[in-house]
Amino acid sequence: MSVPASAESPTSGSLTIVLFHSVCGLRPAVHAAADRLRAAGHEVIVPDLFDGRTAESVQDGMAIKEEIGKEELLKRAVTAVAPHSDRGLVYAGFSFGGAVAQNLALADEKTRGLLLLHGTSDIADGTEADDLPVQLHVADPDPYEPHDWLNAWYLQMRRAGADVEVFRYAGAGHLFTDPDLPDYDAEAAESAWKVALGFLAGL
Repeated sequence: MSVPASAESPTSGSLTIVLFHSVCGLRPAVHAAADRLRAAGHEVIVPDLFDGRTAESVQDGMAIKEEIGKEELLKRAVTAVAPHSDRGLVYAGFSFGGAVAQNLALADEKTRGLLLLHGTSDIADGTEADDLPVQLHVADPDPYEPHDWLNAWYLQMRRAGADVEVFRYAGAGHLFTDPDLPDYDAEAAESAWKVALGFLAGL
């Protein structure tokens, strides 16, 4: 499993961010996002949970995800972050990767922040996330993140103690930050990244 990371040590004030790819795999857009974060001064770790496999659609990506299996994917994610967790990580991810990031962030008491693009996950009863900074960017409407789900998710996050912000992008496609997919929306993507970089700068 490939886990590319910045070759340089983190600079003073920088964050160590673990960025998980979407169900479409470790596509060029994920590497471009990692480079954008590095340009902002952060160290970025980019696990490849699909071991080199990519998909051109969410449906094809779901097939890869189901083939590998939920337990194996979680194991790969935990293995990728374990060597870095003592630093206090910021977890981030796209769609399916957002769900992975959320699960790991809520289980890691040293988590410094959670940045979600296009995806969330369910929250177990009794979860505690006292003052955890959380930011979500999602299409409006999004077939994979319907309004009822997002409203319940927001309330559960708040109940857990997290400091949550949700930004919705009217008319954008689900994976609107990936320029190589039909969902891409340049205006929404740039707006999301501007807000996200500000969020990270404040952590």
